[in-house]
This record gives sequence, structure tokens and C-alpha cells, in this order.
Amino acid sequence: QVQLVESGGGLVQAGGSLRLSCAASGRTFASYPMGWFRQAPGKEREFVAAMWLTTTYYADSVKGRFAISRDNAKNTVYLQMNSLKFEDTAVYYCAVSRSLSPSLSEYNYWGQGTQVTVSS
Repeated sequence: QVQLVESGGGLVQAGGSLRLSCAASGRTFASYPMGWFRQAPGKEREFVAAMWLTTTYYADSVKGRFAISRDNAKNTVYLQMNSLKFEDTAVYYCAVSRSLSPSLSEYNYWGQGTQVTVSS
């Protein structure tokens, strides 16, 4: 049974930082691309960042502020979020992908999400 569990969300003031974690179990995902998406109320789920081996890919809206990384020994992927803005408020999801892609359809395993709320 593949399981992805996100943690690290919370309430933070604008300009602050959070680090999200996504722990995977049931399979070793070291050779698979993994990514982060987010979904704000009333909006579609959108791509945030992805990583495969040492290659990273970011949405323009977070480039320079967010950083994705992974610890394959712990089967965990991280999302360091700095200089947070009110518009970053959303539920953040990690997912496993078939390819390094921003396309939702490429991701076939998803976590349950963690809420990030940025106060202005």
C-alpha cells in the first residue's frame, strides 16, 4: 500500500517561512519524480514544484522563494517556502509522478494534503 503523508503546514505571517515534509511508505521512490501541488478554496489544483534526481522545476509564482529537495534515505521530499505571501495560502499536496512534469495527469499517487495559511 503506497502512502504519502504531508506535514509541516500551519499559520504564518506574510514574509515568513515554512518547511513542508512528505514521507512516503510502501515503495521506494528514489528513482521517481516527485512534486508539490496546491489548491486554494474555489480554485483548481496547481503545480508548485517537482524534482527528479538533481533536476528541479518550479512554477513561476514560487520561483526564487520555494525550494524542493529530497532525502532518498528517508524516502521523504521537502518544500522549503520562504518569503510567503497571502496568495500562497492553500492546501499543499505531494505526489509521485511518471515524469518530471507540471501536469496533474502525470501524478499517480497523492498525499492527503496539509494546510498552509499566510496572514497578511
